Amino acid sequence: MAAKARAMGQARRYAGLTASQGLAAGLTYRADQAVPSLQSSAATEREVEAAFAAVAALRHALAERLRQSGRSDEAGIVAIAALIASDPVLVGAAVTSLRAGSDAATAVQQAAAEHAAAIAALPDPAMAERAGDVRQVAVAVLEHMAGARAARPAGDFILIRRDVAAADLIELAEDGLVGAASVSGGASSHAAIVARGLGVPMITGIDPAVLGEATGRRAILDADAGELAVDLESAPWLTAVQKTGSSRNKFAGANPGTASRPVTADGHEIRVLCNVASAAETRLGLAAGAEGVGLLRTEIPFMQAHDWPREDEHLAQLTPILNLLAGRPAAVRLLDFSGDKVPPFLRTEPSPAAGSAGLAALLAHPAALGRQLRAVLTAGRSAQVAILIPMVSARTEVAAVREALAEAAAEMGAACPPVGIMVELRSTAAAAAEFAQTADFFSIGTNDLTGDVLGLDRLSLSARPGLAAGPRVLALIEHVVSSAAATRIPVSVCGDAAADPVVLPLLIGLGVRTFSVPAAQVAQVADRIAGLAADACGALAAKSVRATTLDEVEELVRHAVGG
Repeated sequence: MAAKARAMGQARRYAGLTASQGLAAGLTYRADQAVPSLQSSAATEREVEAAFAAVAALRHALAERLRQSGRSDEAGIVAIAALIASDPVLVGAAVTSLRAGSDAATAVQQAAAEHAAAIAALPDPAMAERAGDVRQVAVAVLEHMAGARAARPAGDFILIRRDVAAADLIELAEDGLVGAASVSGGASSHAAIVARGLGVPMITGIDPAVLGEATGRRAILDADAGELAVDLESAPWLTAVQKTGSSRNKFAGANPGTASRPVTADGHEIRVLCNVASAAETRLGLAAGAEGVGLLRTEIPFMQAHDWPREDEHLAQLTPILNLLAGRPAAVRLLDFSGDKVPPFLRTEPSPAAGSAGLAALLAHPAALGRQLRAVLTAGRSAQVAILIPMVSARTEVAAVREALAEAAAEMGAACPPVGIMVELRSTAAAAAEFAQTADFFSIGTNDLTGDVLGLDRLSLSARPGLAAGPRVLALIEHVVSSAAATRIPVSVCGDAAADPVVLPLLIGLGVRTFSVPAAQVAQVADRIAGLAADACGALAAKSVRATTLDEVEELVRHAVGG
């Protein structure tokens, strides 16, 4: 919960929750501050309906532009807003309120509030998070009807809104956006996901008093500390501006570079790959020095699909990414329709897989699996492709994928690439020795593994990558790594913990030598690795596994490496 703003000299400081790490300096931009009031508007039903339709069309067009530019993950997120804006239930509620005598603003706001409240009450926290998307669409509709949005400052700016939307970040990312602060939303919101992918610092849950700030004030956003400072003195602000630099057009100059493996202080090479779902992220990661892609998320573009993707649809998404990875490793994860990524057709389909999702749903549809595998083999001919199976719980699942892959490869006259598994379940980690007889490699997903060990929903606001430093989680990772070593199969960590400054030295100490991290954090992780000694990390990890609490482990790391 955000603390109240507190005065400190001339600066006003507001606390919030970290959604996307980093430091930003710029001028404040209160995007919805100057939208004219519609309280006395005599808008007609047709005008309200047209406003919703216009917002839906604009969001749909933005999603298409993003897809065409290879940013398929952001496209899928923006497409959700387009669907919400065209939802006849939401639009109908606004029109009904208008007919009952409400003005345009009240009609739209009331309809959105009721719709959002119903979604927020859902027992599934992933679905409940979509309530914020509804409120964001309502703001966009009102802005469209008002015909205005507050003018943004020239140069770099920090966006401040009651509900920062994913579309806000995407639209403004190349026009001076360096940070964002939102009163609503959480670390699992679509806006937070996009912010992390873009490398834009962001905090959520900030005190509503921040909405009283004007546009154009000097501000510093320290997302790591969860604080926004506004109206700073010129000298410290200019220092922060020079330190952070501008993120304008950050993707425009991102071209694949030559990877150079970071080396620990005592001479151990560490392989750093990146997690991506779009060509833009891939370019960013490669430009920062990533050797390739350790986790290619394939489900993001299809989160709102109404059927299993066709082969040509897979190709359209995969080709721009895999073309960038010629001669480089590319671990392509099979469709992982789980958690908050379950598309409409899996929520309603009357089939043997109805009510299920994730790997179980995919294996229940062999034709869908075959289409994806053929697309991967076609698009990835020039890359060092590997198939990654998500949420594996049984060796029979690996066997089923291998059989389907062999069939697809035979049809195309192609060789079968390696098949690895995501180690994300406590039971799978415990049985790593058995799975090592079936899989060609392991990829440890620390987000889900940590949640499963601790009984914590990964979408909870209390979930964070650093929880992987808990002794019980570390003990399981140690077991997975030793099982992989015994059978001489590669093992990597692709969860967010790989980029956490406390967890990273522990993972190196446990013997992990390959990491896949968010594209925006590749260079930062490489720098951290260079400052660590693998042998010292080994001694630290041995103590940490024997510890009794997370706090004890964190203290050990702070004392040893200052993490």
